Amino acid sequence: MGFVLSDELLGAFAPILVYWVYSGIYVALSSLESYRLHSKVEEEEKNLVSKSNVVKGVLLQQLIQAIVAIILFTVTGSDTESSTTQQSSLLVLASQCVTAMLVLDTWQYFMHRYMHHNKFLYKHIHSQHHRLVVPYAYGALYNHPIEGLLLDTIGGALSFLISGMSPRTSIFFFSFATIKTVDDHCGLCLPGNLFHILFKNNTAYHDVHHQLYGNKFNFSQPFFVMWDRILGTYMPYSLEKRKDGGFEARPTKQVRD
Repeated sequence: MGFVLSDELLGAFAPILVYWVYSGIYVALSSLESYRLHSKVEEEEKNLVSKSNVVKGVLLQQLIQAIVAIILFTVTGSDTESSTTQQSSLLVLASQCVTAMLVLDTWQYFMHRYMHHNKFLYKHIHSQHHRLVVPYAYGALYNHPIEGLLLDTIGGALSFLISGMSPRTSIFFFSFATIKTVDDHCGLCLPGNLFHILFKNNTAYHDVHHQLYGNKFNFSQPFFVMWDRILGTYMPYSLEKRKDGGFEARPTKQVRD
């Protein structure tokens, strides 16, 4: 008898595999200086954490996420098993995914913003993520374990429960959300990138947030910019060519302390 992976196991571990595969693509492309938002020299000089520690931190967060996902699927198993016996229409699947996107965006915006405004939480927890002044792909989930649990793991659990999606649907949704998150931190503005075309919340948008001048703006992640616009934390920017090659996201409004 062959070994069969359940939807629950795939839902827990597929996004992890997707994270490292997609990050690996950007690592291979990182030498394309003409498309980078920051040079390789800046990446080495400005970042305050070693890449080996980033990998360790990401793996720890992914371990916690996988454990929570398995527990969540186990607890909700009777409900999800009965729901998967019915064929969901494309409209239902689409509505579940859109609902999950809105729930995740809402949760992450307010938690993210609070971690910036609460000095204790920023100093002891969220500042770990901002050690990456120059973000790169596989550093997307480099967070303090408590932040990873609060923002990503609990946020993901809420989006799963409120949307009513099945474990099978969650495989695709969270793999997509993972790809989007990695892309937002990749540091490359490649021509034809669909994420940059379809989403205003993209690599350059999030890069602004990682810079000192944008630290109190562009909290929205990972999909839309609606909460930034509604609550006045949206920082517009222009993408300019650097003289030494590559791009730079420059704010187009004056920043006030």
